[in-house]
Amino acid sequence: MGRVRRFLVGQPLQTSRLSFERLGLLGGLAIFAADALSSSAYGTEEILRTLVLAGSGALGWAIAIGVAIALLLLVVVTSYRQTVVECPSGGGAYVVVRDNLGTLPSLAAGGALQTDYVLTVAVSVAAGVAAITSAWPVLLEHRVAIGIFLIAFIAVVNLRGVRESAVVFGIPVYAFIGLMFTMIFVGLGRLLFGEMEPVSPAYVAATQPLTLFLILRAFASGGATLTGIEAVANGVQAFTAPSGRNAARVLGILAVPLGAMFIGITLLAHGLEVHPSEHETVAAGGARISVSQHDRATR
Repeated sequence: MGRVRRFLVGQPLQTSRLSFERLGLLGGLAIFAADALSSSAYGTEEILRTLVLAGSGALGWAIAIGVAIALLLLVVVTSYRQTVVECPSGGGAYVVVRDNLGTLPSLAAGGALQTDYVLTVAVSVAAGVAAITSAWPVLLEHRVAIGIFLIAFIAVVNLRGVRESAVVFGIPVYAFIGLMFTMIFVGLGRLLFGEMEPVSPAYVAATQPLTLFLILRAFASGGATLTGIEAVANGVQAFTAPSGRNAARVLGILAVPLGAMFIGITLLAHGLEVHPSEHETVAAGGARISVSQHDRATR
């Protein structure tokens, strides 16, 4: 058992060396901003899945809803930047509610946070598996096993500590950002210059009327884009000194690529008239259309 524990957790660290385990801006982004950044891959899709209930004609509302969510993102990030500076010990919403409203309301906030973390893992891993099966449809029937493996892998890596996690997760996180921006810039650029046209999908008939309630439901579903921002506020003590200000910087940096990727995917999906599908994500659908039209143009 000792060997298993050493393999999972690593060698014990002296208390005097804990300061060397803290994270800078790049490492903090890789660890604490990964949840929020990854949500840009499925935030737009959640909006479209709700709007399509009112038929294909209702999908145009995605842009207005996307702008509203981007403004909400700005409000949330600004609020958390103030929180991490005033509460450098960490704790996020729990600490703020405890100091201002008392213990009982803070326990409700803490319970909500625990639920949020469980759902964040479930939704993020499911979205990652959906991206994998969109690229390799042959793996679709193994999606549950892939999801379980990814959760176990993430758990084992995090047991090693934040510094080791930053090394392991840094490459895929920054690769994800680079690939997403490449797809968005190339796709929107080719649409703007008329080098690519939308592939009109089959028209989807409305099963529900387009009401204010449905639009608000789509806004709430698209709010999944904001998941994970709380992680930075809860992990303030993992940053190098001054921890509060460095956490605030990470939040400020996080908001720019997250908002840009979310709005970019929304515009690309609207321009290409991508419909939500059970077998392909919206981001994968936009990439597939872009690649297929590029191949035809170069032949």
